[in-house]
Order: sequence, then C-alpha cells, then structure tokens
Amino acid sequence: MGRGRIEIKKIENQNNRQVTFSKRRNGLLKKAKELSVLCDAEVSILIFSCTGKLYQFSSTSMQHTLERYNKGNYASQNVDSQQLEPSYEETTFKNEIASLRLACLQMMGKELDGLTYKELQQLEKQLSEGLLSVKDKKEQKILSENEKLRKELEEFRRNNKSPTVECCPVAKEFYPQRTKAVSKSTSEESQMCERSDTCLHLGYVFN
Repeated sequence: MGRGRIEIKKIENQNNRQVTFSKRRNGLLKKAKELSVLCDAEVSILIFSCTGKLYQFSSTSMQHTLERYNKGNYASQNVDSQQLEPSYEETTFKNEIASLRLACLQMMGKELDGLTYKELQQLEKQLSEGLLSVKDKKEQKILSENEKLRKELEEFRRNNKSPTVECCPVAKEFYPQRTKAVSKSTSEESQMCERSDTCLHLGYVFN
C-alpha cells in the first residue's frame, strides 16, 4: 500500500516537526550533492532551523558561490535598469513626434493658448500660404478639366458634322431641348429654301 499524501502545513507537534526537518534536510543535501556531481553544476544550500542553527552545502565553496551570485545579480540589475531607461535616440524621436503632433493640432486651430503673438502671426502666414497653394492647385485642375472637355467637344464635332438628331445620339441623350431646336431650325431653313426656289421660278421676289 502506497504512502498517503501529506498535507503541506506547519507540524504542530515539536518532536514530529524536528524529525521531519532532519529527514528532509538530509534528503535535500543528498539531492544537491547528486545534482552537482551528475550535472557538473555549482550548487550551494543554506538552511537555518527554527532554532537558528545553520546547515550548509556547497559543491565548491560557499564564499565563491556567493560572490558569483552577487556578481551575476548586479549585472542583471544593470541590464534591467538600462532597458528601463530610454536611449538618447528614442527620447529624440519621441520629442520630434510630440512636436509634429502639436504642430498639426495648431494648424487645425487647436492648442493655441501657449503661443505668443509673433508665433500666431507666423502660423497665420503659413496657413495663408498653404491656402494659396491649394487654390492654385484647384485652378490648375479646373483648367486641365476644361481643356480636356474642349478637346473632347472638338473631336465630337469633327466626327459628327451634321447637327441633326440622327447624327448626334449623344447630343440627343444629354441635350434634348437643344437638339429639338436645331432640328426645328434645320427644317425651317429647308422650307425657306424650297419657297425661294419656287418664287424664283415664278418670277416673284421672296422677302
């Protein structure tokens, strides 16, 4: 029958507590020695009993292990402190980002309380120059679009010389009133020409 699980808590009986301490202490020291021999590890153990008595084991020497521990702990603390402290480049980048963000807010009319009169004048000048640049660009776009439409219209007129609706389906679709007027005008001109020819043949003068 196997051993039952022991509840991990303080043993109230002093004799039992002392016996358990001795057994587990010797087992721990034995395991430490085996670990150092089998794995070529530097192992040191310090144990203080409840009465204050010291028990220790070291595979080399306790002094050497403590010095090695203090040295490694000091180096680790320095590395951690260096990682926590931002570098100069990181600080510079953060400051530049903050400055650019503030400038963008000020260009939108925000965060203006800390600016002096001259700084406000300079900001107003920058905004005016930027607005003029935007207007110039917009005018260039408009002129470019107008020139494009003019060329398309000329091309359309070259391909469709007759102003009648039958020859201008695009005009019929987009300008129905205009094409009706053109068709009516063309019809009236044809009638006038016929009347003129008839009057000339009869010897009449057409007014």
